[in-house]
Amino acid sequence: SPQIWQSALSTLNPNPTDSCPLYLNYATVAALPSRVSRHNSPSAAQFITRLVRNCLPGGVNRCIVMVCERSEVFASACALARAFPLFTHRSSASRRTEKKTVTVEFFLVGQNNGPIEVATLKCLASATEGVRLAARIVDTPCNEMNTDNFLEEIKKVGKDLGITPTIIRDEELKEKGFGGIYGVGKAALHPPALAVLSHTPDGATQTIAWVGKGIVYDTGGLSIKGKTTMPGMKRDCGGAAAILGAFKATVKQGFKDNLHAVFCLAENAVGPRATRPDDIHVLYSGKTVEINNTDAEGRLILADGVAYACKDLGADIILDMATLTGAQGVATGKYHAAVLTNNEEWEKACVKAGRNCGDLVHPLVYCPELHFSEFTSAVADMKNSVADRDNTPSSCAGLFIASHIGFDWPGVWVHIDIAAPVHAGERATGYGVALLLSLFGGASEDPLLNMVSPLGCNGDSPPEDMERDSKRRRLV
Repeated sequence: SPQIWQSALSTLNPNPTDSCPLYLNYATVAALPSRVSRHNSPSAAQFITRLVRNCLPGGVNRCIVMVCERSEVFASACALARAFPLFTHRSSASRRTEKKTVTVEFFLVGQNNGPIEVATLKCLASATEGVRLAARIVDTPCNEMNTDNFLEEIKKVGKDLGITPTIIRDEELKEKGFGGIYGVGKAALHPPALAVLSHTPDGATQTIAWVGKGIVYDTGGLSIKGKTTMPGMKRDCGGAAAILGAFKATVKQGFKDNLHAVFCLAENAVGPRATRPDDIHVLYSGKTVEINNTDAEGRLILADGVAYACKDLGADIILDMATLTGAQGVATGKYHAAVLTNNEEWEKACVKAGRNCGDLVHPLVYCPELHFSEFTSAVADMKNSVADRDNTPSSCAGLFIASHIGFDWPGVWVHIDIAAPVHAGERATGYGVALLLSLFGGASEDPLLNMVSPLGCNGDSPPEDMERDSKRRRLV
């Protein structure tokens, strides 16, 4: 009745924990904060996920009505998807006969509040599928999600999109000069691999490569992690999982430019074949790396991935995404990924895209001339881990990757460190899928992705110098 509804609303202060049960707990009304700070998403996406997890009444058929503005629909849908992870090995779940169904309805308020188009719902379905796919891979332990199984996931997405992946594996990596990926993964039972999914539409005017860190498990190698810091390392493939979920959704919704998803897959295991500290590897870039910490392995495989994107794929824009450093959570916190890039426009675009989609991002210091000296080696081109851990280690780790395409490379390089936001407590968030869809939404044929792209929401136009140098520099 209207009276019950009004009395429920009057008990709520818009505060992220505020909810009120209705009708003997058959329904719950919950309020989001009415204002958020400038480094948060106007959608309050993190609070949506939290409220749904905490307040949704039980039952087999459940319904969520999301009241929001049209500009917040995309972020809200992705936030709702995070509250319903796919992976579980609880025995009670396998015994359950009836499937649980959650119906989500959007009620638009404010400007442009007409009904949502069917095409928009299709885009939301693709995006939320991508988020849940990434989260499922990250939640799955390594005894199931080893490099073999990750390749099967990539092949499955490829089959769905009509794309055959390129796969370079095991000894072939060594023969072709991928000393980073091979060196990290050679001690494991399941061999390392580089896999590529390529979308090459007619009329494409530039080439984009997404490179994902896919360490399916990270023991730290011979520089082994402690017993309290190793649990959770099944999540070290979060970057690769995100680009897989995002690639599937992006290509499904129509993408105008060449797009390559590059997966650097390895298990950082301990064994007689493991890389030793003091070993020197030749990476795909041709540069030599003295290993001083086998637990700084993500940058080694990504260095090979970005060098391949540059040399073999001819990418104009290279974005790598990785659960790279524990220091990221100290630098930018649990909710904001860290971005490091050679291009200020793209730095701003990442921050803006994060606010539009709910996958928040905050910049790191980009200053190779001051920081890259941390990797100085007496016997090789560089070491793989910093001399001083108190000198912005997250920035330095990213710079290691960039050095393998070169600091004078004329293209756009973007590095996103997602070590902390890849999970919330014990569960994966599927972080990165929404961010990639939003950041590159300008090259999509989908109107919703156009709207949430950093150039879409306020009708921004690129600065003049970017228009002049449109091939290599423009924001998609």
